[in-house]
Amino acid sequence: MNPLMGEFIGTALLVLLGNGVVANVLLKNTKGHNSGLIVVAFGWAMAVFVGVFSVAAISGAHLNPAVSVALAVAGKFPWDKVPGYVAAQMLGGMAGAGLMWLIYRKHYETTDCADTKLATFCTGPAIRSLPGNLVSEIVATFVLVFAILSMVAPKMSLGAIDALPVALLVLGIGVSLGGTTGYAMSPARDLAPRIMHAILPIPGKRDSDWGYAWVPVVGSLIGGSLAALAFTLPL
Repeated sequence: MNPLMGEFIGTALLVLLGNGVVANVLLKNTKGHNSGLIVVAFGWAMAVFVGVFSVAAISGAHLNPAVSVALAVAGKFPWDKVPGYVAAQMLGGMAGAGLMWLIYRKHYETTDCADTKLATFCTGPAIRSLPGNLVSEIVATFVLVFAILSMVAPKMSLGAIDALPVALLVLGIGVSLGGTTGYAMSPARDLAPRIMHAILPIPGKRDSDWGYAWVPVVGSLIGGSLAALAFTLPL
């Protein structure tokens, strides 16, 4: 399989299962309604496990533009491959969000709160303070990328390890740092589904909160790049 197709499929699986657990917890009349943050964090960890495990041998399983950029900053991934990887990841994120909506479409009809519907697609802050929200995303992504770089050294590919350590990493970040902004840490996880929220015919939806949309994008790219620079600093 072509690596770009691998990134597309892996990211689609990641978002389908990750946003799927959010929909299961938040939307009305689901089997998992109101089961809480721990279920969401565990579901996202398993989504990462499935996505990484499925395509690690094909593409290296970046599944995140922030990871691809960080690996390039660290000199572990060619810059000329970054645009293709990012495009595949974004399209995969859109496809995964679309599939999630298709599965839960009847529950969107029975859920009244427009904010809840938006939350099944993308993240939002618990307390809206854009500078603080940006810092939260930077720190969370720094932890994610720095740990990934440490795990994959010296092979410098996510395929060099099994998927379980990365899943446990995301679980730890979720339960520890997820209470502020929802730990997006990826444009493919946040911006791509946010675009789908704007496009899809969801009954009673609100705007897609474009005023906040830049925070998880900029925060993840800054956090990942800082982690790459810190990782490559001479000891």
